[in-house]
Amino acid sequence: QVQLVESGGGLVQAGGSLRLSCAASGNIFSINAMGWYRQAPGKERELVASITSGGSTTYADSVKGRFTISKENLNWVYLQMNTLKPEDTAVYYCNIRRAGMDYWGKGTQITVSS
Repeated sequence: QVQLVESGGGLVQAGGSLRLSCAASGNIFSINAMGWYRQAPGKERELVASITSGGSTTYADSVKGRFTISKENLNWVYLQMNTLKPEDTAVYYCNIRRAGMDYWGKGTQITVSS
């Protein structure tokens, strides 16, 4: 099993920045990818950014140039979010894909006020 704990959420004004952190513990060997997803009220969960064990990154078009994903070994994954917009408001979930299975954190709320 893999346990994930997110931190760094909160309320921020439009144009501001936040940094999300996710601590992974448990059976973290052979992780294929780590990432961040978000879900806004009434919408489906969507990929925000992901990073493979080799360091390749993928971003949603809506966050390219504003968000940066990074990792520290296989224990931590971060999401630096700059120039936040009200439409970034959502619950953000940390995700790890390992051996064909997805593991999720409980989520952290990000609210961007206009």
